[in-house]
Amino acid sequence: MSIRINDTAPDFEAETTQGQISFHSWLGESWGVLFSHPKDFTPICTTELGYMAKLKPEFDKRNVKIIGLSVDPVDRHQSWAMDIEETQGHAPNYPMIGDLTLAISKLYDMLPATVGDSSEGRTAADNQTVRNVYVIGPDKKVKLLISYPMTTGRNFDEILRVIDSLQLTAKHRVATPVNWRQGEDVVIAGSVSNDEAAKIYPNGWKAPKPYIRIVPQPHA
Repeated sequence: MSIRINDTAPDFEAETTQGQISFHSWLGESWGVLFSHPKDFTPICTTELGYMAKLKPEFDKRNVKIIGLSVDPVDRHQSWAMDIEETQGHAPNYPMIGDLTLAISKLYDMLPATVGDSSEGRTAADNQTVRNVYVIGPDKKVKLLISYPMTTGRNFDEILRVIDSLQLTAKHRVATPVNWRQGEDVVIAGSVSNDEAAKIYPNGWKAPKPYIRIVPQPHA
């Protein structure tokens, strides 16, 4: 199955570095970020896991749970964590899934169903499509999906920026423009008529074109 925005994130049972989980139950009422890796002890993923650990307090503030996935077994993740702390200054402080049978990678369409059922003997290049980031809402729907090549480290500051936008636009009938950051002006959603907008924004809005209605970011 292919996964698209607004699809329900597939549920699964998994062994992690913090014990056995059932994914949807583990998420609970929180938002979630699932990010995947083709192999343990790879250089770019090492930098990513360390930086994600450094950023975890920012995700916590936003009620976002982080979970990583790598196709190797959990005991290798735990050994890798020591390298990550040594080289990046932060060890993973979130669970890491061991996808030894490739079941979750196949469930999320990161690997084809025909690849077999074991990560043993497979190289990072064999698993190079296991380089995704999924942002999942409390409704268990996929809100963002980004795939990265092996040679490009992910930008988790951008993932935080997108989560700020997703959480704002889930609460208010607005959209965020290019490069938007917390506190900047937003655009009234196209689904809101001018009559409705006048009730929500009695002070009016800036409109360089009738379809671009700019207002300060709502905070309530």
